[in-house]
Amino acid sequence: MTQIYLRVALDTPLDTSFDYRWPEHEAGADPGADSGADPAVMPQVGQLVALPFGRQEVVGMILEILTETDVPQAKLRDVLAVRHDLPPLNEEWLALCQFAAEYYQRPLGEVALPALPKNLKAIKTVSLQRAMKKLDKLPQQTYVSPSDEPILNAEQQAAVDAVVQSQGFAPHLLFGVTGSGKTEVYLQTAARILAQSADAQVLILVPEINLTPQLEAHIRARFPGLMLSTLHSGMAEGERLLHWLAAHTGRARIILGTRLAMLASLPKLKLLIVDEEHDPSYKQQEGLRYSARDLAVWRGWQLSIPVLLGSATPSLESWQGAQTSRYRLLELRERAVKLAVLPVIKLINLEREKPSEGLTQRLIASIKLRLEKGEQSLLFLNRRGYAPVLACDACGWISNCTRCTAHLVLHKGDHRLRCHHCGLEQRIPHSCPTCGNIDLQPLGRGTQRLEESLAAIFPEARVFRIDADSTRLKGSAAAAFERVHAGEVDILIGTQMVAKGHDFKHLTLVAALNPDAALFSQDYRASERLFAQLMQVAGRAGRAAQKEGGNLSEVLVQTRYPDHPLYHALMAHNYPDFAKDLLDERQQAHMPPFMYQALLRAEAKELETAIAFLKEAATCTEHQGIMINDPIPMTMTRVANVDRAQLLVESVSRPALQAFVKAWIADLRAMKSRVKWSVEIDPVDI
Repeated sequence: MTQIYLRVALDTPLDTSFDYRWPEHEAGADPGADSGADPAVMPQVGQLVALPFGRQEVVGMILEILTETDVPQAKLRDVLAVRHDLPPLNEEWLALCQFAAEYYQRPLGEVALPALPKNLKAIKTVSLQRAMKKLDKLPQQTYVSPSDEPILNAEQQAAVDAVVQSQGFAPHLLFGVTGSGKTEVYLQTAARILAQSADAQVLILVPEINLTPQLEAHIRARFPGLMLSTLHSGMAEGERLLHWLAAHTGRARIILGTRLAMLASLPKLKLLIVDEEHDPSYKQQEGLRYSARDLAVWRGWQLSIPVLLGSATPSLESWQGAQTSRYRLLELRERAVKLAVLPVIKLINLEREKPSEGLTQRLIASIKLRLEKGEQSLLFLNRRGYAPVLACDACGWISNCTRCTAHLVLHKGDHRLRCHHCGLEQRIPHSCPTCGNIDLQPLGRGTQRLEESLAAIFPEARVFRIDADSTRLKGSAAAAFERVHAGEVDILIGTQMVAKGHDFKHLTLVAALNPDAALFSQDYRASERLFAQLMQVAGRAGRAAQKEGGNLSEVLVQTRYPDHPLYHALMAHNYPDFAKDLLDERQQAHMPPFMYQALLRAEAKELETAIAFLKEAATCTEHQGIMINDPIPMTMTRVANVDRAQLLVESVSRPALQAFVKAWIADLRAMKSRVKWSVEIDPVDI
């Protein structure tokens, strides 16, 4: 009887796999021999197993089945149980995790295991068995060709045909103005792919959780006979497990989710769609710092299937890919709804028109016009809270966070000062802690203060605010947006939550308040993000056909720099020229996408300790063809009483950078230091 060993991946920071012994009484016989043993009880690659690890019992994943091992028998431990009731994760999914682990320089176990629902990794299988029973009771699905599909215009039809008729791996960039019907292109492309095969699956990614309900409703209405799985971090664990199992077993034909859905098991995947592909939310900012958009392109290549990236303001990486023919560019130049036109964008010069309570008279007059016609207005201010800081005019005291290099934000309704970075909260002081002055003043404006001002100016209007504070409870965001769609709101105030993806039929005025700060940011991506943000929020206006006698849709941007080239490109709705200028600048400055980067972050109780670690790290590995910059403090140096610094590494060659970072990480692990560090590939926040 041949002993069997299982090589297993565990969710640990150790860059190694672990060998375990498969108990002889369950082994039956040599897995390669024809002994009549029931193959169902034999372990398989991709199955989950319960194991002893140290003093704990954990769940791992089988990577290999071996008949010999280098580990001494005395150190080997037995497998506790194999999850035979769960179909194994297939080779393609394991290969995806292996690629992500190698590219982002993380252990395989730290990629594969966290990608699974939490309940699937529990030692007890009660949740899994309950979910499997629920799944078995669901009715069989039948695909019915949608009968109520809107007729596409010529550009939309050409885009659908291009994706469906493509052979093998085919990345497409769908560049369409806001309101051009990109969602309809997604749905009709999905319909044709699903009709080609009885078990085909389609994955649709959106950047934020609050965008899923609206798109989910469209999908369910269009494909009533098919099972839809939704996957995002806002789901209850039991619900997420059920939806994940539906995708893993192939029962779900359409999967809709945020970036974590990219690592879902989809055995019959035939089409990948990434909506708003430019959005920074697709980049994970902790743990495995992966880009869901980039993994989507790799997964499409791996499976030889089409990939559709859509945006009105594509990322410069994707736009460069289209300009160099790596991606096929598909354009939608006109709005899909007849008589719906792009809004007119106008600038309000704050040097000439002085604002009161953050609002100029021209903006107030424009809002009043909309109220008279029963139309909606949106005021975009990407700063939540009442005011960014509370200050004392007498001595200069300001409400700084004691744990971060940030201000405590005034939340007037809660009577609290709150840090948006570490969560520290304090009651609003009755007087200045330094000099005793009782006349403390809020400086600047957040969404709460703007809401208060508008309610005072327009007492009869229904003013409504949507931001992270007003939508904390589960389901509150969906309910809030439903109120806007139902016409129960006259003036909507919102942060970036309202800037993209939402189709507000009655909205004809958008105003952007205080966007200038991003023009002078240290982050070289700031102008790209500001343009995208303003273009996206501007696109919320005028999406429906203009009513007879209604107001022309317009966007008002209050700025102190009306001559800035970014605003002129915005007024012309001219993304291509704006992107060309930015790409020229990036190429001259040797920045992405013409340069490849990795970022080493270090955290310590003292900034000097972190900087010293980075200086040593800069010299611990040979680096021919690699540029290592000087270590510097991060822009927000201290968060939650921890000081942070960073070291940027660059190369014109991606393979050279990857090879260096792999050797570098091994050397960093050998350094004796109490500094907490991490390496990020392709950083987006520097």
